[in-house]
Amino acid sequence: MTNALEIKDLRKSFGPVEIIRGVNLDLRKGERHALIGPNGAGKSTLFHLISGRITPTSGQILFDGKNIAGHPPAEIVRAGLSRSFQITNIFPQMTVTENLRCAVLWKLGHRYTLLRPTSSLKDVAAECERLLTELGLTHRAHDTADSLTYPEQRALELGLAVASGANTLLLDEPMAGMSHSETDAALQLIMKVTEGKTLLMVEHDMGVIFEMADRISVLVYGEIIATGTPEEIRANPAVQEAYLGASEEDAA
Repeated sequence: MTNALEIKDLRKSFGPVEIIRGVNLDLRKGERHALIGPNGAGKSTLFHLISGRITPTSGQILFDGKNIAGHPPAEIVRAGLSRSFQITNIFPQMTVTENLRCAVLWKLGHRYTLLRPTSSLKDVAAECERLLTELGLTHRAHDTADSLTYPEQRALELGLAVASGANTLLLDEPMAGMSHSETDAALQLIMKVTEGKTLLMVEHDMGVIFEMADRISVLVYGEIIATGTPEEIRANPAVQEAYLGASEEDAA
């Protein structure tokens, strides 16, 4: 199976402190891959490096075989890699449809113009309608994003990542702050809208991770200490000592 994303000896230092310490990671096309680790392990920093928000000190990030390390975020999105954030990242004063339209325009090859209203583009309108239905937000289409409930805002952010046309998605704690019932609904939504896509997800809910992931990588103090199937990771003594044991006790 070919790789959608391959990270080779990636390092990131802030002054004398090395946060990411020689990470090697491959993400196979079409797989759902989870990245877990204790707080402060460097998970968000690694996502920032992959998505272009910060530049690595050294190493390679190969996306579809092309090194994207240090490339601008907009260029990376147009190449087909998109992400969501721990903190909801939407346009709060725009309607749900307007939020989605911004992403769909690029996907369908349109550019912003003052000469023609974007609402008149039939292909854009059709794609927005499809996304609204898929996200379960049709009834909120004309409401401003800041009026949505928290789970609805997270669904919209997921929709923005998908609407860009990206075939590889990075989801950073998509279930953070949700109740058990909200988490179950969000999990089903993610499974549906990312079907056929490549997914790398950071998530602290181990129930979600073990249900959803094809493979799991464990990041501890800026290093990957293990990668394997959920069963292999659950049985790995080093992982149990570094993360799972403490996590299960906390959850009890």
